[in-house]
Amino acid sequence: MRMCLDELVRSAAAALLHATGESQTDLATALGVSQAQVSRRQSGAAAWSLADCDAVAAHYGIAALDLLAGPTQATESLPSERRRAPGRQAGTAQLETVPEESTP
Repeated sequence: MRMCLDELVRSAAAALLHATGESQTDLATALGVSQAQVSRRQSGAAAWSLADCDAVAAHYGIAALDLLAGPTQATESLPSERRRAPGRQAGTAQLETVPEESTP
């Protein structure tokens, strides 16, 4: 079954959020819209415009055509520095542990 363009964009955006560990709030802030607006677009209650698609692609450092191609192409195009660290859960900060110094 083939997805329509709107479904491709919604699923690609969801995949990118997951791959980067970002929340809808993070994406909304980057796009200059509210989290509720991102939520409505992701639920299908509102459509992603072409300008939105361009902004989402730019935010993630991918080509707009990769976003429009769907989740597989979008996530495969994601620059490695934008991917969340392995083992890090989505929406959580990555804490760095510093080894304790040993004293003689």
